[in-house]
Amino acid sequence: MSYGSRYAKPARRKDDRRKMRRAITQLNKLRGRSMRELSVRGRQELSKFGERFLTLGSSEMSDAQLLSHLNSERDEISAAHICNLMQARVGSCFFPSLKNREAIVAMMERRFPEERRLMIERADRAINGSFDLLGLSDVNFGNPIDWRLEPVSGKRTKLDHWSKIDYLNPKVAGDKKVTWELNRHAHFVTFGQAYWMTGDEKYAAGFVSQATAWMNTNPVGRGINWTSSLELAFRSISWLWALQMFAGSRELTPAFTLRLLKYLIAHGRHIESYLSHYFSPNTHLTGEALALFYIGTALGELKRAAIWRNTGFKILLEQLPTQVLGDGVYFEQATYYHRYTVDFYLHLLILSLASDIELPEQVDA
Repeated sequence: MSYGSRYAKPARRKDDRRKMRRAITQLNKLRGRSMRELSVRGRQELSKFGERFLTLGSSEMSDAQLLSHLNSERDEISAAHICNLMQARVGSCFFPSLKNREAIVAMMERRFPEERRLMIERADRAINGSFDLLGLSDVNFGNPIDWRLEPVSGKRTKLDHWSKIDYLNPKVAGDKKVTWELNRHAHFVTFGQAYWMTGDEKYAAGFVSQATAWMNTNPVGRGINWTSSLELAFRSISWLWALQMFAGSRELTPAFTLRLLKYLIAHGRHIESYLSHYFSPNTHLTGEALALFYIGTALGELKRAAIWRNTGFKILLEQLPTQVLGDGVYFEQATYYHRYTVDFYLHLLILSLASDIELPEQVDA
């Protein structure tokens, strides 16, 4: 008998016991759950299971597939036509301040010259791959940027289906929040601000280059950047802002804009399918709802635009009396989460006013 065969059966028994304990732990978590929760969680688990097979060898959404997602009777897709529709609505159905570029730029130069300088400096460093994230300065994710790297620990997650990635395990993902913070793409908005301040097309080129690299290396449903619906939500909002701020730039070619639209659809579908009703149902849920409201409001060409807008709107209104106490303080009583929640609802208010969506005078608990 070989050395390996003597220990093969005990090792298998140990592994079987570990799997059994894990299964029992999962079953114990079902105790006391409502039928609605079991139904929602069950649908999400079945969806994950189906995706694991559908994403194997899958390719990016085709133009024909995109057509099926659009409110259009056209027989073929014209990327230029879609881009023109999106750019024609800049500042409408979105933040109205986007119509006041000249006044905003002049005010920044006159009243906030130091903030303007720092904004441009941050944009320049981000173009060169250097970022300030979560209290860390000049963090570098490689050249080109490695979007799945956690640079502090050096951990780099695999390109498996998102549901198979153990992102809570620091041995696998390091500090996942560092990776996620970069992939929220808030610096795309900084690019847009610098573009407004200077008119320099390098910031538009930086947005297009980095967004393209991200899409190339983060296929739909695969990798750590698809594991949290909240992260997809923040990324979607950043992309929508960037599209608005760079509207009219020669760098936003029809081909790029069309591709980003495909990924925004994928983001919307993912968020809708995996809303955090029962996993961190606080700022996770409201942040995800805000993203659906954003996508549904900004991209009226989509067939699901009204559904996403209404879903996000409904959740945000339902959660307001749940998450905000009678004295107006966020229920977790943490200063940052209070500010976080105020931001979400200010965005809801401004987008609703810009889109002529009526808000109730009060929301009952």
